[in-house]
Amino acid sequence: MTTLNPFLRFNDGKCREAMEFYRGIFEGKVEYMTLGESPMGKDSPKEQHGLIMHSELSSGKIVFFGSDMFRDRAVVGDNVGMALNCESGKELNAHFEKLSEGGEVFMKPEKQYWGGIFGMVTDKYGVEWMLNFQLEPIKK
Repeated sequence: MTTLNPFLRFNDGKCREAMEFYRGIFEGKVEYMTLGESPMGKDSPKEQHGLIMHSELSSGKIVFFGSDMFRDRAVVGDNVGMALNCESGKELNAHFEKLSEGGEVFMKPEKQYWGGIFGMVTDKYGVEWMLNFQLEPIKK
């Protein structure tokens, strides 16, 4: 089966901190590879060896990746939006509350015209989240 895995870019060595924050919300397991553990480590300055080359958060159907390592500086909020389809309104509200801690609420969760409860928040790491719980089937 083909899957789509969002990949989050972090600046200033914040990948581990951010991925642990997300693990605290979604539970599951996070795996890391640092620059120092990678084959590129031998050609890199020692002070960069702790940067995260690749991380993976896996929690049931939720799987996403993160890294500190890119050619250019990430522009917060420009490249990635996370769309989370929740299994209940209770789950949506719990995730929304945690994601909004230290972040900025754009739209509080409320019933929408498509029959879902929907809210938008940018978390404290600059990642935009769109949370939806579909109450009624979407009319086509």
